[in-house]
Amino acid sequence: MSRVRVGLIGSQFISSIHYEALQHVPAAEVVAVASPTEEHVQRFAAQRQIRHWFTDYREMLALDELDLVVLGLPNDLHCAATEAAAAAGKHVVVEKPMAPSLEECDRMIAACERAGVQLMYAEELCFAPKYLRLKQLVDEGALGQVLLVKQSEKHDGPHSGWFWNVERSGGGVMLDMGCHGIEFARWILGKPAIRGVYCDLKRTLHGHKTQGDDTGLLIIDFEGGATAYIEESWTKPGGMDDRAEVHGSGGVAYADLLRGNSILTYSQNGYGYAVEKAGSTRGWSFAIYEELWNYGFPQEFAHFVECVQHNRPAQETGRDGRIVMETLHAAYASAGQQRRIALPFHSDARRPFDLWATQG
Repeated sequence: MSRVRVGLIGSQFISSIHYEALQHVPAAEVVAVASPTEEHVQRFAAQRQIRHWFTDYREMLALDELDLVVLGLPNDLHCAATEAAAAAGKHVVVEKPMAPSLEECDRMIAACERAGVQLMYAEELCFAPKYLRLKQLVDEGALGQVLLVKQSEKHDGPHSGWFWNVERSGGGVMLDMGCHGIEFARWILGKPAIRGVYCDLKRTLHGHKTQGDDTGLLIIDFEGGATAYIEESWTKPGGMDDRAEVHGSGGVAYADLLRGNSILTYSQNGYGYAVEKAGSTRGWSFAIYEELWNYGFPQEFAHFVECVQHNRPAQETGRDGRIVMETLHAAYASAGQQRRIALPFHSDARRPFDLWATQG
């Protein structure tokens, strides 16, 4: 396959990032976009000179000139879109988190395996240049035996309004951003099995917007003895803060994803990758030089496109996404029951939030 032809499902914030990232991948061509609001998707396509646009992604999936679809949808729609794409013979990149329930994750994996298409899981932190260098330090033994991995991500809340609604998202900040930290720690450590989790969740600042958690701490015990601390918050003003640490028997390394390659900025109007010109990062923040590259989005999509092009297994797959969701279900159960939860963890809950909320 000389070129991978891509269709975007969604036309909001994350789909804008997907499009921009794919412009850095010579072997990829975005040929179509689908989103339910006609005015919005038509404008999205016209601004980017995308040939085809649809208000129903199922019509887009009928295109012969389409190899891969990228899901930029609310979490509760991931499963149905993946099953439809697989049935149409299209490879799938699913945005994090994979799906609210473990049953949906299993259906997505099964649908893609039946159809013989790849299901790839979009975790850009595993492609971010600073974090790749951190992984290299670990792999070459520079830090000795890894004992502790820490990752934190903090900002003032999600870009998409639907994420405040736990009926659509499935949970709060631990679901939204903890999924990054879980897979980051697994990747750094070489993806060992997770043996247990302890999680504390709170709703401190955004009770008027959401029933979900807006701050949380997750402790993960891995096979082999390493521990991960995952700290997430929607309560930090002034833009994104994303950091990681690795502590080992022979050293320690600190990586700040934003500082060191950013410009201290104050903006009243805001900026970012929103579809409209006005972004949502207002006030004091860190404007990042080559933001997409530093977050790893182009590298991530170059990898996914190469996997489709040459029929190679992806580094981050649907099975990785499913492990992340199992861990998140266990984390919300831990926060609800205020005790350590062992993994493997079986959950019939339709969303992680229910495992926290039902405990009062």
